[in-house]
Amino acid sequence: MLASELRVVLGRLVRRLRAEHRFPLTHATVLGRLDREGAQGTSDLAVAERVRPQSMAQIVADLQADGLIERHADPGDRRRMLIELTDQGREALSQDRRNREGWLARAIADELSPREQATLARAVELLERLTQGEGSR
Repeated sequence: MLASELRVVLGRLVRRLRAEHRFPLTHATVLGRLDREGAQGTSDLAVAERVRPQSMAQIVADLQADGLIERHADPGDRRRMLIELTDQGREALSQDRRNREGWLARAIADELSPREQATLARAVELLERLTQGEGSR
């Protein structure tokens, strides 16, 4: 019962956060990955995001057309292209994060008492532990 309720509530929260995105979630996750992990090849991104290489190629093309990423030859293998964020991409990602976090911070402050906020902080620690545990694979 608890697992089912948690799944439903987290699903609602994710959908609400998605509504705050400036661009499609698939684009945001690729930008976020490039920001956290640095330049990568299209096939590496496809594997990491668990999408087909053709789908990732379209995402990369869309992001490049919007000026959010650029392609460069891999210095270690000139046949391979690396994808990296542009300054415009970094700024768009930062703005997107501020929008989502701003909504969530306001909702927490407006809807939860200080005691409930402390409980939520502890719940975040527990959820993080669940994602790191044996059952998260």
